[in-house]
Amino acid sequence: MKKSATAKKATPARKAAAAKKAPAKKAAAVKKVTVKKVTAKKVTAKKVSTKKAITKKPAVAPEKATAAVKGASPVKTVTSKPLTAESRTALVRRARRINRELAEVFPYAHPELDFDNPFQLLVATVLSAQTTDLRVNQTTPALFTKYPTPEDLAAANPEEVEEILRPCGFFRAKTKSVMGLSKSLVENHGGEVPGRLEDLVKLPGVGRKTAFVVLGNAYGRPGITVDTHFQRLVRRWQWTEQTDPDKIEAEIGALFPKSDWTDLSHHVIWHGRRICHARKPACGACPIAPLCPAYGEGETDPEKAKKLLKYEKGGFPGQRLKPPQSYLDAGGKPAPPLGAG
Repeated sequence: MKKSATAKKATPARKAAAAKKAPAKKAAAVKKVTVKKVTAKKVTAKKVSTKKAITKKPAVAPEKATAAVKGASPVKTVTSKPLTAESRTALVRRARRINRELAEVFPYAHPELDFDNPFQLLVATVLSAQTTDLRVNQTTPALFTKYPTPEDLAAANPEEVEEILRPCGFFRAKTKSVMGLSKSLVENHGGEVPGRLEDLVKLPGVGRKTAFVVLGNAYGRPGITVDTHFQRLVRRWQWTEQTDPDKIEAEIGALFPKSDWTDLSHHVIWHGRRICHARKPACGACPIAPLCPAYGEGETDPEKAKKLLKYEKGGFPGQRLKPPQSYLDAGGKPAPPLGAG
């Protein structure tokens, strides 16, 4: 009986002691949970900041292409496009720098149609529609030998002219155009090619592109030649979003001094024909890769890209049978005559 009474008395004391310990344990547990939550927040914050830092780091096209290591697959370079919010000043600077870079690559750039006078250049440019300058250059020697002046071509037999122009494609329509413009030159301009844009565009088969080729290269009057290569590249470089040739001409003209227009046309067209092709650009061999928002659309491996180069850059003949001496001095080769090889 005494033992049981003693046990009963001890029980409340034990309970009180246990009660005192319980809040302390709860407080410790709460403290641990809080610490864990704070630590977790800190870790999450670190991860987020790290991700942000990685996202902000831009990837840029390499300044110079390097050859791939033998037996290893080429490393793919991921590039970020320039911000669509590029300022007007930044766009002008980038566009002009690209032109300067291309001027160093193609210091001998010239019109790739063979001509000895404004009349020959005018006719050759009209014939170059829907075909290559090379094909025109291979065809015009026979045409100009037989019909050297506007008077001769205006009075020619259409069937004979068609037969000469057959290799150029669309030979019937082109015969009509060159004979029509020859007749107009004789009747309205004394057999001379006018040196004004408004007169040139009134001739049969002559648009602004053809007119600017003649004005810039036969008369030294600045003009932008918006051909298919020019259109493709200026959009690829994000100089403009326009698709209409006249609007492209206006927007690009506003980025450059007027004195640069003719040479700019040559630089862009040459780059489009030799390196920046429509289907598979040679990005790994491109001299303006760091400035190009479209870098990576084509072959980026330098060795593979070299195999895509055309004309003198790839060691092949150019488009002219009679190229300027500066082109030959730079390693360019004249094109073969029609029917050769």
